[in-house]
Amino acid sequence: MVLSSANKTRKAMTKVHITIPLESRIRHTIFVNRIDRYILGLFWSSFAAGLVIFVSLFLATDVMSTVIRFNSVDGSIFFNYYLYYLPEIIHKMLPVASVVGMVLAISTLNKGSELIALFAAGMSLFRISRWIMISLAVLAIADYISSDKLLPSFMRQKNFVYFNDIERKPSKFQTIKYDKIWYRSRNTIFNIKTLNSEGNLAQGLSLYFFDEKWNLKQLLTADSVVMEGSKWLLKNGTISVFTSESSFPMNDKFKEKSIVMSEDAKDLRNTGQTADMLTHNELAQYISKNKEAGLDTVKYEVDYFSKLSYALAGLVMSLLALPFCVGQARNGGMAKNVGLVLGLVLFYWILYSSMQTLGNHGTLPPLIAAWGANVIMSGIGGFFLLRLKK
Repeated sequence: MVLSSANKTRKAMTKVHITIPLESRIRHTIFVNRIDRYILGLFWSSFAAGLVIFVSLFLATDVMSTVIRFNSVDGSIFFNYYLYYLPEIIHKMLPVASVVGMVLAISTLNKGSELIALFAAGMSLFRISRWIMISLAVLAIADYISSDKLLPSFMRQKNFVYFNDIERKPSKFQTIKYDKIWYRSRNTIFNIKTLNSEGNLAQGLSLYFFDEKWNLKQLLTADSVVMEGSKWLLKNGTISVFTSESSFPMNDKFKEKSIVMSEDAKDLRNTGQTADMLTHNELAQYISKNKEAGLDTVKYEVDYFSKLSYALAGLVMSLLALPFCVGQARNGGMAKNVGLVLGLVLFYWILYSSMQTLGNHGTLPPLIAAWGANVIMSGIGGFFLLRLKK
């Protein structure tokens, strides 16, 4: 009995001895410990400072050029314009601020020899930066959702203020929906169901002509329109003429008809990118309708895939820059690391922009044009990270 009891106690002690370190390791793996909180503090402070600096520089440059160009516009109008413009600027600067935050956080650890101590404690570089990468992924998701749901509304308001109050050419402002485009040019209002990315081929035109008292004089409809500046070629349409002498309009059909629009109508192709003012789902429907109408949708498809790929740009650039943050911290080593990383970021943006340009011209498939740079740079970053062996 005594021997049996001793064996049971020994087994229980063995279980406790095994279980406690295992639970400790699990807690260490899952939860954010004190070291992780310290590293996250370095990252978020650097990220916030970088975002404020880059947004401020962008705003200062843009405000200066805009105010000089439109010096007669009231200051309150500029305030409203940049209030609507600010979310778009933050969206553009977020990837750069993300990679700067990561680089400065890891470089600060490296400069203070804290990185060496963490390596000596058995932590890999990926483990050290794990919560930074998780933070970047959360930032990417938040940026994608906010830019998809909120940014189109802010951009419409921004364009409205710009064309109506700053440039004072309200005819250049178009209210864009995924299935209809309404546009006003002097005493003419027209509705287009679909418009290609170059702004020179449209489907489903309804053209309303009014007199000086805004009485409807003529309604012109056409299945398709070829736009060459102010000269439009209409195909397969109907003309309806309204007169005060008759209660019914006079109708006449045509196969082809050329009309000359006012000079303002040429601004239709310069009213901004439709994709920027549409959510992801609306853009998908817009592409589908354009395809059904037989229009070229390549540029819109590139924009469609780029909405998500751009949101992940900060995470991709950070993964690319991470292996190069570890190096000689003294004798200007930190400055060299930051300079090298900024060079890699510049190379990423050149590749990203080049592939999108090739995609817009049909040289690359839209999916590859939007995601190619992210895939290539993620592969390069992963290769150097594995090669570092830290």
